[in-house]
Amino acid sequence: SSAPAPSDGGVVEMDATTGTFDASAAGPQTSAPASREVSRTSTEVDADGPTEEEKAKMKTKAKAKDDDDGDDKAPPPPGNGGVTPWGVWTQQLSELQLQVPVPAGTTSKQLDVVIARRHLKVAVKGAAAPIVDGDLSKKVVVEECFWTLEEDAAGSKEVVISLQKDNKVEWWKSAIEGDPEIDTQRVQPENSKLSDLDGETRMTVEKMMFDQRQKAMGKPTADEMGKQDILEKFMKAHPEMDFSKAKFS
Repeated sequence: SSAPAPSDGGVVEMDATTGTFDASAAGPQTSAPASREVSRTSTEVDADGPTEEEKAKMKTKAKAKDDDDGDDKAPPPPGNGGVTPWGVWTQQLSELQLQVPVPAGTTSKQLDVVIARRHLKVAVKGAAAPIVDGDLSKKVVVEECFWTLEEDAAGSKEVVISLQKDNKVEWWKSAIEGDPEIDTQRVQPENSKLSDLDGETRMTVEKMMFDQRQKAMGKPTADEMGKQDILEKFMKAHPEMDFSKAKFS
């Protein structure tokens, strides 16, 4: 057979031993074959199937996706609160309720309950250690907090504590600092009407809802609109001033 012609004027040499032609002298080659050890062609993957390393990677990705899906489907925390070593706590947007079990036969006079702005203590007088003695996660309105001692049909007793939040539009991650935290993104707000809220809280909630809608649409928030209105009024009041190169934040 005839020797292949060099494409760029190079020299084609024949190997006398094998009888094959070597065009390496014909100049630089435009591409080099990929090493089989480095990468495999799609044909090889289809024929041989994925390697053990590729299988492991696919398994890891699938597990990560399942974990994400599981998080999305996770139920909200019961009562928007949680279970702790000292008892159970639940919350609504404006208040918390703590249920602290105490020994059967305990009376109110035997209890030492102290509610401070950022601290809570529940103890049975004469006991070796208090049942609860820790800092609250957030501030409360002490004057609006109270507690009662309740007993069920079986004779079990618990201290039920009602805490009024200082910030009535904020969810708590835990009642006592150091306790297990909940995901506040999964809480379920109570079905209350805006008309049921006091004037200040209602205005705050309405502003938050408005700002959320504005941000979702890529529009300015209430505060940003207020600044923009002030700026426009100032510019109209001072037409002699040049604002073309001014920068505003």
